[in-house]
Amino acid sequence: MRLDGKVAVVTGAASGMGKAIAELYAKEGAKVVVADLNIEGAEAVAGGIKASGGEAVAVQTNIAKLEDIHAMIDKAVSEFGTLDILVNNAGMMDNMAPVGDVSDEKWDLIFDVNTKGVMRAIRKAIPIFLDKGKGVIVNTASTGGFSGAHAGAAYTASKHAVIGITKNTGFMYAQKGIRCNAIAPGATMTNITAGTTDWNEFGASRTKVTQGVIPRVGQPEEIAQVALFLASDESSFVNGAVVAADAGWTAGF
Repeated sequence: MRLDGKVAVVTGAASGMGKAIAELYAKEGAKVVVADLNIEGAEAVAGGIKASGGEAVAVQTNIAKLEDIHAMIDKAVSEFGTLDILVNNAGMMDNMAPVGDVSDEKWDLIFDVNTKGVMRAIRKAIPIFLDKGKGVIVNTASTGGFSGAHAGAAYTASKHAVIGITKNTGFMYAQKGIRCNAIAPGATMTNITAGTTDWNEFGASRTKVTQGVIPRVGQPEEIAQVALFLASDESSFVNGAVVAADAGWTAGF
């Protein structure tokens, strides 16, 4: 198994890509901390992993709260003894608002979840990785992290920042045995937009320009396969990279 004996924390793991990643990691031998704000969903995922013979524990985590991030990482250490892999997958979509319409409240919320949460989780994990002399970080960015046409200003800026964090972390700790890479999923079947009700009509209409050329919608399990590669020793020479998983959506522009 490709992750045999490893301990992984996966955020946003109650559904969608996080769920698929947590389940695949467990199938490949990892002990998984299933972290999500939705504790019932997280417990269901952890229960399914254990029912299949794997090891997992659920922890309720609001990625926008520093104390929750610390508790999440501490849970991995107290439950399984260490941390080897951190997957920063939790995130939220904005309402497609362009910069002229974005509110401070929406901007702050998006950055607290999508960007500051990623930084804080990495910051908490780094001392563990430095002490071990190795560690792997996988961040879920987005094709919106290098395109301005897939979401509103807040989400787009937050995912550009995640890519910047990924590259900087990969470079800074490259000689310390720590790798940090990101996945940039294209259109994927998840519930990331489920809680958004205040859609900005102008911004949404502009994103349709690129939505019309999406080759196909991906499945969470396809993203999980990329996350498995980046967490495994098979990607030992891959660091500070961003892997687009979008069926070629962004290849032409």
